[in-house]
Amino acid sequence: MGYFEDYGLDVTLTQFQSGPTEIAAMASGDIDISQIGHGAHSLCIEGQAKIFAIDCLGVSDVVMVNTERGINSIEDLRGKTVAVSTGTSSELILNLALRKAGMTQDDLNLVEMDAQGMVTAMVANQIDGCAAWAPSSTTIEQQMGDKVKTIASNYDFLDVATFPGSFITSDKFNEENHDVLVRFGAALLKAQAYRKDNIEQVCEWLAKEVEADPATILDTKDSGEWLTPDDIEAGLADGTIQGYYESQQQVFLDGGQIPEKVDTSEYVLYDVMNEIVELYNSTK
Repeated sequence: MGYFEDYGLDVTLTQFQSGPTEIAAMASGDIDISQIGHGAHSLCIEGQAKIFAIDCLGVSDVVMVNTERGINSIEDLRGKTVAVSTGTSSELILNLALRKAGMTQDDLNLVEMDAQGMVTAMVANQIDGCAAWAPSSTTIEQQMGDKVKTIASNYDFLDVATFPGSFITSDKFNEENHDVLVRFGAALLKAQAYRKDNIEQVCEWLAKEVEADPATILDTKDSGEWLTPDDIEAGLADGTIQGYYESQQQVFLDGGQIPEKVDTSEYVLYDVMNEIVELYNSTK
């Protein structure tokens, strides 16, 4: 659509398998900006990155199990081999489900895997379950059919957890390229406005960009609450967006991922978010 070009930006896209690896790449100077799901926000709270734009509210995280192994519930996973990608939002869904069942990760045999590895291992019957997310979870469902079952998801914990996805950057890039972040964010708002009413077209473009099966990506179109510029402007004004990040932080506190409460303004650049909205409104 040329939205980045509208704001004088030339953007090169690089694909990663998880938020923590993106943050590591920013720290090493390999990339300047990245988009992360819920799980990697704990690293922002710890001071490793700054949030400058909100993308969506994620609902694509699941805990999936191989029913052929007699597993039908979280309790059945005791002593079983479960794949997880540490620091992701799917790991947090697993943790919430374990806590609800009176269990911890120590009750499982956890193995570290990226999203693609989980697909391979589940389909090959090498593991008992996994904490996955779309589109990998969709691929697993398609290839395993009734041999796989989802036993926990974001929807089970909507009353206690909000899982925003965000765009982040490093302290250094924010200090040296503040105007770039504002222009980048304004372009994002244009894209978010288009996405809301054209999600199937966006799925088609995404499939081409990441070289994935278009049907698989299309099946993930309901994996997020796709925020619009109006949602974001109103949410900044009435405190809803701040509430998202406060609720999210409480999940990390309850799960032990962070040691203490931190004022969200220390890692969320609300001033930049408001500047982004102002620029968008003046140029849309």
